[in-house]
Amino acid sequence: MNDYFIYTDKMTVGYSGKPLIKDIEIRVNKGEILTLIGPNGAGKSTILKSITRQLGLIAGTVYLDGKTMERMTDKEVSRKLSVVMTERLNPELMTCEDVVGTGRYPYTGRLGILSDTDRMKVREAMEMVHARELADCDFTQISDGQRQRILLARAICQEPEIIVLDEPTSFLDIRHKLELLTILKQMVSERNVAVIMSLHELDLAQKISDLVVCVNGNKIERYGSPEDIFSGHYISELYHVTRGSYNEAFGCLELEAPKGKAEVFVIGGNGSGIALYRKLQRRGIPFAVGILHENDVDYQVAKALASQVISVKAFEPIDEKAFQQAAAVLEQCGEVYCCLTEYGTMNQRNRELKEYASEKQLLKEYRK
Repeated sequence: MNDYFIYTDKMTVGYSGKPLIKDIEIRVNKGEILTLIGPNGAGKSTILKSITRQLGLIAGTVYLDGKTMERMTDKEVSRKLSVVMTERLNPELMTCEDVVGTGRYPYTGRLGILSDTDRMKVREAMEMVHARELADCDFTQISDGQRQRILLARAICQEPEIIVLDEPTSFLDIRHKLELLTILKQMVSERNVAVIMSLHELDLAQKISDLVVCVNGNKIERYGSPEDIFSGHYISELYHVTRGSYNEAFGCLELEAPKGKAEVFVIGGNGSGIALYRKLQRRGIPFAVGILHENDVDYQVAKALASQVISVKAFEPIDEKAFQQAAAVLEQCGEVYCCLTEYGTMNQRNRELKEYASEKQLLKEYRK
């Protein structure tokens, strides 16, 4: 227990005395990011609210820096832990700078009057999240994405040793998602802060987390590193994916392949065919792909979207068997597109496959 900055010992959480998830053990050290993932309604927010004392525990204990949180005062907790939750905060007649300034209350006197040092820390926090221009804006009049940045600034201003965030990237565009996560990573590496958060964006969870907790049903189903969690089709099982797929190698979703016999054959490789695969999928046209090496970036996408993929092992030249198989499938398709512009030692036979399609008068001009 004393080896971890925050530790939950057989924690049971729920509402109105009714258990939702039992025997939760989460262990996080300073300088680590732990992310909760799982289906909607699995209980991720409930776990976070229970850790931060917004919900009472049904059973178990939460330890913060070696102390039982239940026995700590609000001020003791708030000097170590800050919270960014998804609930809407609607303070009346408060500017964004005022809201960020509330993060200094654990350090002010009873009247909550900010010192010059406090105001400097408020400005620094707002600059860190690129929100200084919002200082004088009414907090209730800004966008959801801007609110999220202001609430993060408030948490940073609190100078915590651990930050707990519930879906912090909600409402943010791509730029601000990346900026927010970069700020968290910076705080972890430079200030040795611990972070516990929930995320729906699996690709981001896979890239930023040191530890991942998988919440499913009434239990913690898996707990480990991203390398352990994002492997072997587990994510599809966790989210009960039946339409489309999740590519754990790339950290991206793919829609399901068009149904039916292949109407188009695509000669691709080295990433050249991905755009066409997705274009055909969008149009609902079933297609076949070849000849791909199994370590080719095209192979991962083609495997998810194509009705058939003719492939050979990595680092091996295309053999006669694969060529004949591709030629046979190609002849059954009404159109052939070649996305390749260059050929190397290992895929010379794709050039022959293109020439074969041309001889059969099946080759069409490929335009991106």
